[in-house]
Amino acid sequence: MFIDEAEIYVRGGDGGHGCVSFRREKYVPKGGPDGGTGGDGGHVYAVATPGVETLMDFTGKHHWIAKNGLPGEGKQKTGKNGDDLDLRLPPGTMIYDRDTGVLLKDLTELGERVSMAAGGKGGRGNKAFATPTQQAPREAEPGTPGEERWLKLVLKLIADVGLVGLPNAGKSTLLANMSKASPKIAPYPFTTLRPQLGIAELSGFRRIVIADIPGLIEGAHEGAGLGDAFLRHIERTRVIVHLVDLFPPDGDPSAAEAYTTIREELTKFSTTLADKPELIVATKTDIDPEAVDERVAALRSAINKPVTTISSATRSGLDVLGEAMWKLVDEQKPAAEPEPEKPEIIPPHLRSYS
Repeated sequence: MFIDEAEIYVRGGDGGHGCVSFRREKYVPKGGPDGGTGGDGGHVYAVATPGVETLMDFTGKHHWIAKNGLPGEGKQKTGKNGDDLDLRLPPGTMIYDRDTGVLLKDLTELGERVSMAAGGKGGRGNKAFATPTQQAPREAEPGTPGEERWLKLVLKLIADVGLVGLPNAGKSTLLANMSKASPKIAPYPFTTLRPQLGIAELSGFRRIVIADIPGLIEGAHEGAGLGDAFLRHIERTRVIVHLVDLFPPDGDPSAAEAYTTIREELTKFSTTLADKPELIVATKTDIDPEAVDERVAALRSAINKPVTTISSATRSGLDVLGEAMWKLVDEQKPAAEPEPEKPEIIPPHLRSYS
């Protein structure tokens, strides 16, 4: 089951109490305070973990609490620290404070590990309170409580390319043919009920991560259909590939109308999303090859934009599309910062001294 939102309560472990103890040993004439410090409570960490794809683990369990530190002991023994607790989250998880709505962390890099609730500090034992004028203190500190808060977890998939289009535009078939993903494919709308990720392998050991979201319909930005719940998953993509059915069934919107409808939904949902670089792909050209040129020309004229044609069923045009996606994705990657100039090193025997 694909779960992309969850609310959880996290709390760091409490610090262990300090110990009140006095040294009493046979044949030892002088005793004294020897109570140790309590152990620190464990922290709760959020960790971007490879292989974790949904927030399903956090829907059945809402309270995540780290271990408490153990109390100090006599002979100045410090209590054991509480074990830390790692929340294994999928990369792309945005962590909000539920009550304030403040974004605490956006886990975008694999292996990122950040503290969400710090553990409490262990209290000092009576040994720490001994002074020349108070040589037998009978006081110790309690451990401090761990931090606690409610978090809201929101997952946004991280991909290079996001596939958009009306239901049955051919997104799932394209993903299945360009990657090893196995999305559900069927001749009826909304066969895709959750976002799918796939990796397209190109020549030269190049890879493109592709996200397919459920088909959009008019009003998706307001919750119509399934699109409102999943549009955010393409906000992180560098490029949008907009698929339109070149031969829609009777009664369905034309290719130009379908394109205009989806563009309006993207704009209403997020101007940032609408401004992303876009490839327009006319699909299902195998249905009537002789009419393809005429229909593509009409589509280009109506939207005044370039259009690429493919047939996922025959794999026609997929290689060209893959290269076009790679080129556009590569153009959107941040430019590498130039390496700092290295100072010229002059051998000692060539240096001149004034």
